[in-house]
Amino acid sequence: MVTDSSLAAAVRRAKARLDTLDYYPEPVRIDRVRIRVAPWFFRIPGFRRYHGYAWWRTILLKSADAPDDLVTHELCHIWQGQHRALHVAFKNMTTRYRSNPYEIEARRAVSETQTSSVPRSRDTAP
Repeated sequence: MVTDSSLAAAVRRAKARLDTLDYYPEPVRIDRVRIRVAPWFFRIPGFRRYHGYAWWRTILLKSADAPDDLVTHELCHIWQGQHRALHVAFKNMTTRYRSNPYEIEARRAVSETQTSSVPRSRDTAP
């Protein structure tokens, strides 16, 4: 479903990272995940501070040169939704961003799967 080959590769790398974690009983499914560069979305008030956003099966990025860590973070949200969709939606509506347990878990997933302290860009081979 991902059209741009470099974005598709970024999703595959993010999946490989998340597959090393046991947060949920099944690994993240990426067969229907869409990833798009949509800078206009991040001009909407309330979304300006973000560089990426995940919604059900879609990842939106502010720019095409998003680092792998951002793609991994957003794909983790897709994974969360695949296992606890209603609870994720409820927490997103009732919990502040920094204290949202799903945001904390996505940040932890990135941290636990980093291979170096320098964030990798999508253009850098893993």
